[in-house]
Amino acid sequence: MSRRTLLGYSGTTAAGAVLGGAAAAQPAQAAEPQAVQAQAQTASADFPAGTLFEGRVGMDTGAETPADLRIKFSVMIEETPPADSVISPQEIADALNELAARKGWPTITFYGTPAPARLN
Repeated sequence: MSRRTLLGYSGTTAAGAVLGGAAAAQPAQAAEPQAVQAQAQTASADFPAGTLFEGRVGMDTGAETPADLRIKFSVMIEETPPADSVISPQEIADALNELAARKGWPTITFYGTPAPARLN
């Protein structure tokens, strides 16, 4: 099952648990290069202006149906401002996570599309 399928149906927390469980089931030597490769991919991901970022997370409310939060955003800067005036997608993701945490939601992991790559 693909990560995108898992994210679409169960949110990032469950997908992370399933993906983490699959990695944990592999021998430690085989899992380590994958983790290093994933970190390198995240660190080197270059998102063009206008990239759509999406994050989804669930919260157990104690009711029969858990709550689900999905946030989408993109950043497009038309003219190049001074470096200290640029607002990065990472800064927006951090601000949205601070807001979500104040409201009781777990941390949201955002992915950039069309090429799915992790932002935070």
